[in-house]
Amino acid sequence: MLYFDLDSKGKTQPFPHYWEGCIGSGHAAMGLRADWREQLTRCKKELGFEYVRFHGLLCNDMSVYTKHEGSSFVNVNNLFDFLLSIGMKPLVEIGFMPNDLGSGTEEVFHYRGNITPPKDYNQWKVFITELVQNLINRYGLKEVQKWYFEVWNEPNLECFWSSDMQEYFKLYKYTVEAVKSVDENLQVGGPSTARNEWIPELIDYCAENNVALDFISTHHYPTDVALAHFVDVEDRMAKAPRGNMQEMAQKAREETDVATDKIGKPLPLFYTEWNNSPSCRDKYHDKPFCASFLTKSIIDNTGIVDMYSFWTFSDLFEEMPQSSVPFHGGFGLLNYNGIPKPSYWAFKLLHEMGTDRLDIVSPENTNVEALATLDGNVIKVLLYNHNMPLQPIEDEEVTLTIHNLNAIKSATLQCVDDHHSNPRKVWQDMGAPKYLKPHLVEKLKRDTKVIEEDLTYDIAGDNLVVKTTILAHGVSCVTIELG
Repeated sequence: MLYFDLDSKGKTQPFPHYWEGCIGSGHAAMGLRADWREQLTRCKKELGFEYVRFHGLLCNDMSVYTKHEGSSFVNVNNLFDFLLSIGMKPLVEIGFMPNDLGSGTEEVFHYRGNITPPKDYNQWKVFITELVQNLINRYGLKEVQKWYFEVWNEPNLECFWSSDMQEYFKLYKYTVEAVKSVDENLQVGGPSTARNEWIPELIDYCAENNVALDFISTHHYPTDVALAHFVDVEDRMAKAPRGNMQEMAQKAREETDVATDKIGKPLPLFYTEWNNSPSCRDKYHDKPFCASFLTKSIIDNTGIVDMYSFWTFSDLFEEMPQSSVPFHGGFGLLNYNGIPKPSYWAFKLLHEMGTDRLDIVSPENTNVEALATLDGNVIKVLLYNHNMPLQPIEDEEVTLTIHNLNAIKSATLQCVDDHHSNPRKVWQDMGAPKYLKPHLVEKLKRDTKVIEEDLTYDIAGDNLVVKTTILAHGVSCVTIELG
């Protein structure tokens, strides 16, 4: 039995929902599809995301530039019009290279993103200036000043950038100059690297060359293998330390804080990609494991990271060809049919937590941890049972005691685990059909949503005592409404 105690009248501290700042997506051209838009609208409404980030805004399938006709931002405007219509904003990843501006033909992904530097940096600068001026003309300076412009994606990996770090810094410099030439208050940053790399180097480069830098962005996974779609990520994750997402983020935070002295201002730290693995064919993305993993990672990194953009909201995703299997281990919170996975419901439970955090006394050296918040007359306690794959974990009996309560109006429990909100398991019990008919999609959505159940509790004086079981890799939310 594990014991957790909290004082309902104890001091609180802020609990900002920093992970809701941004969510990742498949490449930009997917944003022209109706099903993508429907799924993002749901995520905005139910999970509270503010920005969305995607690769490929400048790829040929967005028709942004040809040598014969120059620039065209019809598809960019169509996509951004939609984002603003649902109350979201783009985190503008500047990449990949339009073919007619590139210095080579090296490509990445099924959608063939060009990963080469510009063949003419002055021509690139003109193109980026035209892009940014178009955005301001269409959406207004006040609006676009709220956006973030991130230069490239993971240039430290050869699969995403055909050159080296110094060439990336040149790309960064020319891109920043182009963006800032339109308005100096527009926000630009990088290095958008995998594995938390190049942060000190970019800060030093910008300080020494008087190049603007408004935020640091990078990416991390518990085990970070470039394009790990055919790698045994289970074995690699099993070797990753529990909680190493916090260790990596803390190191990146320390490196980012150096900027205060070197460039004269503090910089926010954005993780613009993270998940439990970098593979879009990882079964753990579809399991309750991902729910407990993301819950722990988000809570661990509170106060360290300023924006934490989960990768991604949907399995409508074509870095590899679109899988026909409904639960194929894609990155998404929703499968390609729009069925919420356990990870989606974990985000919803987190979204519903308050913004004032209560201290909670927890046992040490256990896989079960807890977060408590107070919001008016509602106390919520989120309990999560997590360890890495193939590492020791079991169902745990938990006793939760909340002290100094007055009248109690209701007590409820919501669970995400092997037996609750687990559509992959239900789909497997159906025989794992490759293509789901519409009535089966609706059945899975209906039968696997998070359910709020009445919770039995005991009263001892002005204390409430709850006993429950947190399954392995489970996430449970206890909600107490005071009368």
